[in-house]
Amino acid sequence: MTVYDTIRPLLPEGMVFANEPMSRHTSFKIGGPAEVYVTPENNLQMSEVWKACLQAGYPMTVLGGGCNVLVADKGIKGVVIATNRMNHTSVANACITAGCGTKLARLADAAYNAGLAGLEFVSGIPGTVGGAVFMNAGAFGHNIQDVCESAEVLLPDGNIVSYTCEQINFGYRASRFQTENAIITSATFILTPSKPEEIKAKTLKLNTHRRDSQPLCYPSAGSAFKRPAKEGFYAAKLIDDCGLKGFTIGGAQVSEKHAGFIVNKGNATAADVLALMEAIREKVHSAYGIWLEPEVQMLGEGGIG
Repeated sequence: MTVYDTIRPLLPEGMVFANEPMSRHTSFKIGGPAEVYVTPENNLQMSEVWKACLQAGYPMTVLGGGCNVLVADKGIKGVVIATNRMNHTSVANACITAGCGTKLARLADAAYNAGLAGLEFVSGIPGTVGGAVFMNAGAFGHNIQDVCESAEVLLPDGNIVSYTCEQINFGYRASRFQTENAIITSATFILTPSKPEEIKAKTLKLNTHRRDSQPLCYPSAGSAFKRPAKEGFYAAKLIDDCGLKGFTIGGAQVSEKHAGFIVNKGNATAADVLALMEAIREKVHSAYGIWLEPEVQMLGEGGIG
């Protein structure tokens, strides 16, 4: 029995796909096929798929917005669970609860419509709630941990548990979920009542700055590298100071607009991106003695390439 034959009966028609090109589902527009790609719409469906994978020994990968990942050219073995259907939002007092697949722009809109401030910084981040909590996403000096009250997660045994912000153990682009076998299913954010016009003005200011400073016209995965642990150093500046803006391998290029981004200039492969990242790391280390750590998550069969 194939992986598809095992998983197909568990979900309704139109939620299970075989050999689905991951280039369709990542912001990099790169990646080979997922052996099986599923789009559950609730915790029960997700739990059933996970249980089947555990019983059969199939590898399983959870994908949010596909905005901070590089998928191997050979694709991904086993089952990819895409969370995009799990996108509910609800407001209670000064809190918003959102499903893991809720796009951050939609989350920010929900906050604006409710007259709640604190999520303006996520409006232009092309990711989802689950991914944002998983990596403690941030921009403009703000991080998800600043507003996250709690997260609900699915465990391998099918139980749902809730972790407070403190229990999530947030760090710089890090959380406990990066080392634990659990799937974030929703999160609750505690915000501050504010005037809608003030929220809108701040959002517009941040998004204008993002458009002016980042290469949004090309596919990318956002910042390619984390901020170095060495205080006072920043990845983009180190790369720029090495004269690497515009440096290209295959179809992958260090953005000429923002050196912290690697962009897909057209038909780039995962192997191109990985080779470019390694070349950047070598040059920065040679010049400054600092090894840059990738922020992009690597996914796929046999590594990249």
